[in-house]
Order: sequence, then structure tokens, then C-alpha cells
Amino acid sequence: MNRLAHETSPYLLQHADNPVDWWPWSAEAFAEARRTNRPVLLSVGYSSCHWCHVMAHESFEDEATAGYLNEHFVSVKVDREERPDVDAVYMEAVQAATGHGGWPMTVFLTPDAEPFYFGTYYPPAPRHGMPSFRQVLEGVQQAWTTRRDEVGEVAGKIVRDLAQREIVRQAAEAPGEQELAQALLGLTREYDPQRGGFGGAPKFPPSMVLEFLLRHHARTGAEGALQMAVDTGERMARGGIYDQLGGGFARYSVDRDWVVPHFEKMLYDNALLCRVYAHLWRATGSDLARRVALETADFLVRELRTPEGGFASALDADSDDGTGRHVEGAYYVWTPAQLRDVLGDDAELAAQYFGVTEEGTFEHGQSVLRLPQTEGVFDAEKIASVRRRLFDARARRPAPGRDDKIVAAWNGLAVAALAETGAYFGRPDLVEAALGAADLLVRVHLDEHARLARTSKDGRVGPNAGVLEDYGDVAEGFLALASVTGEGVWLDFAGLLLDQVLARFTDPETGALFDTASDAERLIRRPQDPTDNAAPSGWTAAAGALLGYAAHTGSEAHRVAAERALGVVKTLGPRVPRFIGWGLAVAEALLDGPREVAVVGPGPDDERTAALHRTALLGAAPGAVVACGTPDGDEFPLLAGRTLIDGAPAAYVCRGFVCDLPVTGPEALRAKLV
Repeated sequence: MNRLAHETSPYLLQHADNPVDWWPWSAEAFAEARRTNRPVLLSVGYSSCHWCHVMAHESFEDEATAGYLNEHFVSVKVDREERPDVDAVYMEAVQAATGHGGWPMTVFLTPDAEPFYFGTYYPPAPRHGMPSFRQVLEGVQQAWTTRRDEVGEVAGKIVRDLAQREIVRQAAEAPGEQELAQALLGLTREYDPQRGGFGGAPKFPPSMVLEFLLRHHARTGAEGALQMAVDTGERMARGGIYDQLGGGFARYSVDRDWVVPHFEKMLYDNALLCRVYAHLWRATGSDLARRVALETADFLVRELRTPEGGFASALDADSDDGTGRHVEGAYYVWTPAQLRDVLGDDAELAAQYFGVTEEGTFEHGQSVLRLPQTEGVFDAEKIASVRRRLFDARARRPAPGRDDKIVAAWNGLAVAALAETGAYFGRPDLVEAALGAADLLVRVHLDEHARLARTSKDGRVGPNAGVLEDYGDVAEGFLALASVTGEGVWLDFAGLLLDQVLARFTDPETGALFDTASDAERLIRRPQDPTDNAAPSGWTAAAGALLGYAAHTGSEAHRVAAERALGVVKTLGPRVPRFIGWGLAVAEALLDGPREVAVVGPGPDDERTAALHRTALLGAAPGAVVACGTPDGDEFPLLAGRTLIDGAPAAYVCRGFVCDLPVTGPEALRAKLV
């Protein structure tokens, strides 16, 4: 066992038995490099990364390679999900030097943590024009030994170049109608009308862009925006990227048609997509959207919830194929023969319904289940029986590994998704699951100074400080939970987190946001990235939560901070709308107000109050906030001075510092939220 045996990260623990003398990222590791005058090998990955596993098996489990590493390098292993700041800083360097990036990320550093040589995956033998990992190690070692001055000059130049790089300068004000219209036009140009989604292969689920499209349609009535969202949602739901038996989405599709996924399932993808499909149902009433939202929520609770009440980070892409070999997708794919073994006479029906062929859509004659048939009628009861039997048979296969690490930000996304999905569809069990995760975040991740820890595992808090996305996404989850439950304590907790954002993550001169706190560990560069990638950036997540909190409380400081933060969306939205989707969605909320809805009634068990509350939650007005309680309650600032109307529950709607007359019926309230 090496030093990683004492870590909480499942990814690091996977390497605890390596013969490599790994160090976790720490001051002690770099002190050791200085003491021994050796360069540092920084290896960054995550537990569900297929090629991380491949490189680990080929190189880090190899005694000869480990021996060379232990003699000539100080080897540092980092879980990018635990330390997104370290990952971001060195990934920026890798991308600047090579033009591309990815994981596993392999970087060689001086003992002062300055990078001088970069790469990603290296094979054990030269392949496809790539040098072997051993060749790379020997080349770096030779340069370190014989050309130290040159190495130092390269490292110094790289650090200076990184320090001089700036994000696109943000505008002085938030985007308006013109910029959002330009963003929509840009998305239209990149849209794939035959297959849904944007761009070519590999194709990623554009959850944050879909949120923008739905909000833009709600605010403006633009049918083209809604159609792109509807069609993309349907194509993904009918494709192999969606688990047709167990619900939930894979990370991405390797092709343009959503047929073959990269099979790992990430918490952030499924939380975001669960919420998107719930919002898609809210906008259209689509039965498909309703089914996918609920199945994805059930997947989250069934397969990712931990005993402590939080949600695990991911399920691996690889699993045992029954022969002892770990193979990508083995848990999910089927052959016609396997269908016959499980279903007997119903196998032909299942093959037709799920697109399983003798040739296969994946490897070795295997097929990924999907719904290719857009015409024809299938017996619903028979299909339900087929799905149930296949699901049960699949459950007997060796399951993919699970990364049980709790990431604060991603659990915040799950809290928001499950709270809203549960409220929309009358599923109090989903709201309870959201409450359980929120409770864990408060009990374990939040300290007495309202500072968040990034991760925990088995109820034990991890050593790494939360970054901006943790504060923004957890605050967003708490705000959604406050609206759904009527419990103002979640608004209070959101306020505590957002005060940290204002104090420790915000540039007071420009309003720009940093990914790490002002008192965080100093890296070679303080990371700052406003673009949305697989999940909302910390920048846009915080902007959305700041705006929602301001709408709830009337806080001018939080609203001004949100508006200043959205200046970057004015700059980037028209240029790269696919990569600032959540920022565009938040900008839609700002243009709409956002609307503030206060529902007052005699008590939580009053049916008329519950009907108004549900109507308020189902309103599609972008970013609307909802407070529900009794007239004399002090749970929410929005309830202050609100009274019953002739003894009946009432709803008050305000927008842009102007309030309408209260209404007492769901239909009248619905009319005010369109």
C-alpha cells in the first residue's frame, strides 16, 4: 500500500495498491521533490474514466515502470473531481501547449509546481504515432538531468504566459434582448435538425442550452426555441445514450445519432437532465418528457443514493463481462441470443422494439437498447413486461463500479432536480430524497463559518475546500428546496453560502468571479472560467443563485452582484452560446424579472393553498421564485404583509418592483405566470 491508502477519494484508493509510490497533492510532496531534486509527475483522472483505468493497468500496475518512476520522480495522483482547481490550472496549460486536453492528464512539474512537459494518455509501447510512457519518462528524466536550465526557462515561460492570459473581458452590464436573440441565432446555426442536439460526434447532452431554450420560449413565445428543445429531448430519450431499462443518461454519444454512448453515468448529467425533462414536461405536457424525468429521478435514488443520504458521483463505464474481463458497456448491451435466453417467444418483439440486430450497433454483435421505431403500434403491457424481465435479468450481471464520493456541487444539482420533479408529479418520496441530500450537505459539508467542503465519503468530510461551483450549485439546490417545501431555513442556508461568494470569490472592482476563494491554496494561477461545460460553471451557477436569492429577499447587493457577473454572458453569449447555456438561462430570468410569487394560506394541509402552491411551481416564467406559508409566518421575506383574501388562500405576484392584485384561484394565478 502507498500513501493513497489514507485518502477518501475512490479514484485515489483505486491506486493505493499500485507499486508506484504515489503522493496525494500536498505541500509535503513538493517538499520531497525539492529535497531529492526530482521532477514531479502529476497524474490527474477520475474513477469512471475508461482510459484512466487503461493507463493504470498498463503502466502504474507495472513493476518495471513503477520502479523507474520511484527512482526518478515524485509521483502525485489527483482526483479531478476532488480538486477541480488543480485540474483546471494544469488543463489550461496542457491545452495551451498541445491544442487539446483530456483525461488521464499527465503533466511534469518542477518542485515549485511549474509545468514543463504535457500529455494525456501514453501507451506502454509506441502506438499510432504516440511515444510509449517509458520513452516519455526517460526523455523527461534526461532533460531534467542534462538540460536543467532549459527546463527552468520553459517552465518559467509557461507560468508567465498563463499569468498573462485573461478571460474575455466582461461587459459592464448584463445581456439584453439583442444578445439573447443573437445567441438563439447562433444555436440555430449549429443545430442538427435531423438528429437533434448541436455539432457533430461526439455529441454531448446539451442540458443547460435546453434550459435556455425553454426559458427563452417561455419569455418570448419563440416557437423555434421550443422546437429545438423538444426534438433534442426526444432524440436523446429514444437513443442509446438513455438507459431504456433503468433510466438515466450516459456521459455522451460517440456518434451523431445518439446510438452508442460512452457508458459511464455521471451524477451531474443526470441531475441536470432530470430537471430539464421535468421543465420540458411543464412546457409541453409531453408524456415522454414526464416518463424520462421520473425514470431518471428513480435512477438517481435507486442507484446513486448513499446510506448517508447523499448521491454518489458516478457509475463506471466498465464492468465484468462474465469472463472476468472488465469491458466497456458490458452491463448494458444485448445480443439476440441473450434476448431469447431471457424472453423466449417475446425476444423477436423486444429486438424489433429496442433495435437489437444480429450485426449489432456496438462491438462483437452486441446492441445498445434504443427506441428506433417511430411508427407502428406496440402492446404497452407486453412492452412493460419485456422491460421488467430484461431489467431483472440485467440486475444479475456484475454491476459497474460506483464512485461513492459525495461532491457538494453535484449534490446541489440533484437536490434541485429531485425537489422540483417530486413537486411536479406528486412524488413526495423524491422531495424527501432531496431533503436527505440537503441535510447531509449541511451536517457534513458546511462548517460553523458557513464554508463548504468539496467532498465527503461514508459520512466523513474530505480535506479539500469547496470551490465556486459548490457554493453556487448548493445554493441553487437550497433555493429550489425552499420553494418546494415552504421551509425558509433553506433560504437562510442559501444566503449564508452566497455571502461567502460575495466575500471570498468576487472581484470587488469588476464583479468578476473566481473559481477559488481569496484565501484558498495558491496555485500557479487562480482559476477563473465562466464557460459552462459538463455542468454550469461556478460563475454562472453563482449568478443564478444570487439572482434567485435577491428575488426572494429584495437584497440589492445580491442582485447587483448577479447583474455584474452576467456581464460575461453579454460578451460570450452571442459568440459561443453552446458554452454559456446556463448563463443565458440566468439572463432570461433577469429579463423576466424574475417574478416573485407569494402564496399564503391557513396551513400546510389546506387543499386550496396546496393548489395555489402547485400552480406557482408549475409556472414557466424564467427563474420565478415561490414562497409559501401562513400570513403570520416569518419563513420568507416575500410573505411579509401578505394576508388572506376574505378568509381564502391567496397568491401575490410581483415583477420588476411592481406587484399585481392578489388572486385566489389557480387559473387566475396561472394567467399571471405566462
